[in-house]
Amino acid sequence: MAERTSPSISSRKQPKQTRATELVAAILEAAVQVLASEGAQRFTTTRVAEKAGVSVGSLYQYFPNKAALLFRLQSDEWRQTGGLLRSILENTRKPPLERLRSLVHAFIRSECEEAAVRVALNDAAPLYRDTPEAREARASGERTAQIFMQEALPAAPDAIRALAGELIMMTLSAVGKDFSGSPRTPAEIETYADAMADMFCAYLGSLGHRA
Repeated sequence: MAERTSPSISSRKQPKQTRATELVAAILEAAVQVLASEGAQRFTTTRVAEKAGVSVGSLYQYFPNKAALLFRLQSDEWRQTGGLLRSILENTRKPPLERLRSLVHAFIRSECEEAAVRVALNDAAPLYRDTPEAREARASGERTAQIFMQEALPAAPDAIRALAGELIMMTLSAVGKDFSGSPRTPAEIETYADAMADMFCAYLGSLGHRA
């Protein structure tokens, strides 16, 4: 039997009419603002409803509790990040190392622009880190990275490609999270992303020469 997301973190229903879609969009926008300003610990459906200018009952029509609302925000973030990853790494019109450089810059900028929300979502991660959606998001990112590494290191053994892809993605995620923990200027972001991209490109270049 296929696994399903626990009802406690699933949306109660999907909006079908324009008015309902606009209501959900307003709730989600308010949720992002509350999460960024209050953090996961002080995040409540009451605060979100007040921010959105709707009743708690209206919110509960679509999100039964705060876990469901946080899960929706996280799911949207997974889709956005996954879309960013695929759009850059799957663009075969550009050489692999150019794509990698573009990815590093886009990812670091995104981490810094949405740092407050990402930190808060990370605090709430125990609510949904083991859901089927979370596993699929991770698997999708891994598949995209594997395909890219095959293009970047076509002559390298599978084990080397797998290790290189894992190191790059884990380092990008961890360093991006740490770097975005403090306010950064556009110049700082550009300089840092350039240095990280140089490091990754040099690493893949060295592996390519060995192969």
